[in-house]
Amino acid sequence: MAFSFQFYKCIEKFFTIAWEQRKLGEMVQFSKGTGYSKGDLKESGTPIILYGRLYTKYETVIADVDTFADEKPGSVFSRGGEVIVPASGETAEDISIASVVEKSGVLLGGDLNIITPPTDIDSAFLAISISNGKPHNDMAKMAQGKSVVHLHNTDLEKIDLSYPSHEEQIRISGFFRGIDNLITLHQREHF
Repeated sequence: MAFSFQFYKCIEKFFTIAWEQRKLGEMVQFSKGTGYSKGDLKESGTPIILYGRLYTKYETVIADVDTFADEKPGSVFSRGGEVIVPASGETAEDISIASVVEKSGVLLGGDLNIITPPTDIDSAFLAISISNGKPHNDMAKMAQGKSVVHLHNTDLEKIDLSYPSHEEQIRISGFFRGIDNLITLHQREHF
Protein backbone atom coordinates (compact mmCIF):
# COMPACT_ATOMS: atom_id res chain seq x y z
CA MET A 1 0.00 0.00 0.00
CA ALA A 2 1.32 3.46 -0.81
CA PHE A 3 0.46 6.49 1.26
CA SER A 4 1.09 10.02 0.10
CA PHE A 5 4.19 11.86 1.24
CA GLN A 6 1.95 14.51 2.86
CA PHE A 7 0.12 11.86 4.89
CA TYR A 8 3.44 10.45 6.05
CA LYS A 9 4.62 13.94 7.10
CA CYS A 10 1.43 14.35 9.18
CA ILE A 11 2.16 11.06 10.95
CA GLU A 12 5.76 12.15 11.55
CA LYS A 13 4.55 15.32 13.30
CA PHE A 14 1.79 13.51 15.19
CA PHE A 15 4.12 11.07 16.92
CA THR A 16 7.08 13.25 17.93
CA ILE A 17 9.18 16.29 17.20
CA ALA A 18 12.59 14.78 18.04
CA TRP A 19 13.52 12.81 14.94
CA GLU A 20 17.13 12.09 13.97
CA GLN A 21 18.37 12.07 10.40
CA ARG A 22 21.23 10.00 8.97
CA LYS A 23 22.25 8.51 5.65
CA LEU A 24 21.22 4.89 5.19
CA GLY A 25 24.81 4.01 4.32
CA GLU A 26 25.87 5.06 7.84
CA MET A 27 23.26 2.87 9.54
CA VAL A 28 22.49 -0.34 7.69
CA GLN A 29 24.19 -3.21 5.88
CA PHE A 30 23.51 -3.77 2.19
CA SER A 31 23.61 -6.95 0.15
CA LYS A 32 22.07 -8.34 -3.01
CA GLY A 33 19.96 -11.39 -3.76
CA THR A 34 21.06 -14.08 -6.21
CA GLY A 35 19.81 -14.91 -9.67
CA TYR A 36 16.50 -16.68 -9.94
CA SER A 37 13.82 -16.12 -12.56
CA LYS A 38 10.17 -17.06 -13.01
CA GLY A 39 11.40 -20.14 -14.86
CA ASP A 40 12.94 -21.42 -11.60
CA LEU A 41 9.60 -21.45 -9.78
CA LYS A 42 8.15 -24.82 -8.73
CA GLU A 43 5.00 -26.11 -7.04
CA SER A 44 6.98 -26.88 -3.89
CA GLY A 45 10.46 -26.44 -2.51
CA THR A 46 12.14 -23.58 -0.68
CA PRO A 47 10.10 -20.37 -0.35
CA ILE A 48 11.43 -17.62 -2.63
CA ILE A 49 10.74 -13.94 -3.22
CA LEU A 50 11.40 -12.51 -6.67
CA TYR A 51 11.40 -8.75 -7.20
CA GLY A 52 8.15 -8.91 -9.20
CA ARG A 53 6.23 -9.83 -6.05
CA LEU A 54 6.74 -6.32 -4.72
CA TYR A 55 4.74 -5.07 -7.73
CA THR A 56 2.09 -7.76 -8.05
CA LYS A 57 1.41 -8.57 -4.41
CA TYR A 58 2.79 -5.67 -2.38
CA GLU A 59 2.81 -6.03 1.40
CA THR A 60 4.66 -3.88 3.91
CA VAL A 61 5.56 -7.06 5.78
CA ILE A 62 5.79 -10.33 3.85
CA ALA A 63 4.73 -12.96 6.37
CA ASP A 64 3.81 -15.80 4.00
CA VAL A 65 5.51 -16.76 0.76
CA ASP A 66 3.58 -18.82 -1.79
CA THR A 67 6.27 -19.20 -4.47
CA PHE A 68 8.94 -21.89 -4.35
CA ALA A 69 12.17 -22.93 -6.05
CA ASP A 70 14.99 -25.40 -5.68
CA GLU A 71 18.01 -23.98 -3.88
CA LYS A 72 21.02 -23.14 -6.07
CA PRO A 73 24.63 -22.94 -4.89
CA GLY A 74 25.44 -19.48 -3.51
CA SER A 75 21.81 -18.62 -2.79
CA VAL A 76 20.96 -15.82 -0.38
CA PHE A 77 18.52 -16.63 2.42
CA SER A 78 16.64 -14.25 4.67
CA ARG A 79 17.44 -14.24 8.37
CA GLY A 80 14.18 -12.42 9.14
CA GLY A 81 13.73 -8.68 9.36
CA GLU A 82 15.50 -7.72 6.13
CA VAL A 83 14.04 -4.91 4.05
CA ILE A 84 14.00 -5.63 0.32
CA VAL A 85 13.87 -3.06 -2.47
CA PRO A 86 13.60 -3.93 -6.18
CA ALA A 87 16.77 -3.22 -8.14
CA SER A 88 14.85 -2.74 -11.40
CA GLY A 89 11.37 -1.89 -12.58
CA GLU A 90 9.31 -0.06 -15.18
CA THR A 91 9.07 3.34 -13.48
CA ALA A 92 11.11 5.27 -10.92
CA GLU A 93 8.09 5.51 -8.62
CA ASP A 94 7.40 1.78 -8.72
CA ILE A 95 10.98 0.86 -7.96
CA SER A 96 11.06 3.03 -4.82
CA ILE A 97 9.14 0.57 -2.65
CA ALA A 98 10.21 -1.73 0.13
CA SER A 99 8.93 -4.72 2.09
CA VAL A 100 10.11 -6.59 5.16
CA VAL A 101 10.83 -10.31 4.89
CA GLU A 102 9.49 -11.48 8.24
CA LYS A 103 10.72 -15.08 8.29
CA SER A 104 14.14 -16.65 8.01
CA GLY A 105 14.98 -19.25 5.37
CA VAL A 106 13.36 -17.50 2.40
CA LEU A 107 15.40 -17.36 -0.82
CA LEU A 108 15.93 -13.79 -2.02
CA GLY A 109 16.02 -13.36 -5.79
CA GLY A 110 18.76 -11.61 -7.73
CA ASP A 111 17.08 -8.36 -8.60
CA LEU A 112 16.58 -7.39 -4.96
CA ASN A 113 18.57 -4.91 -2.92
CA ILE A 114 18.67 -6.21 0.65
CA ILE A 115 18.90 -3.85 3.61
CA THR A 116 19.67 -5.23 7.07
CA PRO A 117 18.89 -2.56 9.67
CA PRO A 118 20.52 -2.34 13.10
CA THR A 119 18.50 -3.33 16.16
CA ASP A 120 17.51 0.29 16.90
CA ILE A 121 15.72 0.65 13.54
CA ASP A 122 12.39 -1.17 13.18
CA SER A 123 12.32 -3.01 9.85
CA ALA A 124 8.67 -2.20 9.15
CA PHE A 125 9.25 1.48 9.95
CA LEU A 126 12.19 1.50 7.51
CA ALA A 127 10.12 -0.17 4.77
CA ILE A 128 7.25 2.29 5.29
CA SER A 129 9.65 5.23 5.23
CA ILE A 130 11.25 4.04 2.00
CA SER A 131 7.90 3.41 0.33
CA ASN A 132 6.11 6.56 1.45
CA GLY A 133 8.33 9.23 2.92
CA LYS A 134 11.03 11.53 1.61
CA PRO A 135 13.31 8.54 0.94
CA HIS A 136 10.75 7.35 -1.66
CA ASN A 137 10.98 10.66 -3.53
CA ASP A 138 14.78 10.71 -3.28
CA MET A 139 15.08 7.14 -4.55
CA ALA A 140 12.78 7.86 -7.48
CA LYS A 141 15.12 10.71 -8.50
CA MET A 142 18.15 8.38 -8.35
CA ALA A 143 16.61 5.58 -10.44
CA GLN A 144 18.46 5.35 -13.75
CA GLY A 145 17.30 4.15 -17.15
CA LYS A 146 14.59 4.70 -19.74
CA SER A 147 12.56 1.57 -20.57
CA VAL A 148 13.78 -0.23 -17.43
CA VAL A 149 14.98 1.76 -14.44
CA HIS A 150 17.61 0.56 -12.01
CA LEU A 151 18.37 1.33 -8.37
CA HIS A 152 21.56 0.10 -6.76
CA ASN A 153 22.67 -0.27 -3.14
CA THR A 154 25.19 2.50 -3.82
CA ASP A 155 22.21 4.77 -4.57
CA LEU A 156 20.39 3.65 -1.44
CA GLU A 157 23.43 4.45 0.73
CA LYS A 158 22.94 8.17 -0.05
CA ILE A 159 19.31 8.30 1.10
CA ASP A 160 18.55 10.40 4.19
CA LEU A 161 16.34 8.65 6.74
CA SER A 162 14.51 10.58 9.44
CA TYR A 163 13.53 8.45 12.41
CA PRO A 164 12.25 8.78 15.99
CA SER A 165 13.04 6.58 18.98
CA HIS A 166 12.73 2.82 18.47
CA GLU A 167 9.55 2.74 20.58
CA GLU A 168 7.90 5.36 18.37
CA GLN A 169 9.07 3.59 15.20
CA ILE A 170 7.18 0.51 16.39
CA ARG A 171 4.07 2.60 17.15
CA ILE A 172 4.20 4.18 13.68
CA SER A 173 4.73 0.88 11.85
CA GLY A 174 1.92 -0.66 13.93
CA PHE A 175 -0.38 2.20 12.93
CA PHE A 176 0.35 1.66 9.23
CA ARG A 177 0.03 -2.12 9.51
CA GLY A 178 -3.37 -1.60 11.12
CA ILE A 179 -4.45 0.50 8.14
CA ASP A 180 -3.06 -2.16 5.75
CA ASN A 181 -5.06 -4.87 7.54
CA LEU A 182 -8.24 -2.80 7.52
CA ILE A 183 -7.95 -2.15 3.78
CA THR A 184 -7.26 -5.84 3.11
CA LEU A 185 -10.37 -6.81 5.08
CA HIS A 186 -12.53 -4.35 3.14
CA GLN A 187 -11.12 -5.59 -0.16
CA ARG A 188 -11.95 -9.19 0.75
CA GLU A 189 -15.51 -8.19 1.75
CA HIS A 190 -15.91 -6.33 -1.55
CA PHE A 191 -14.99 -9.41 -3.59
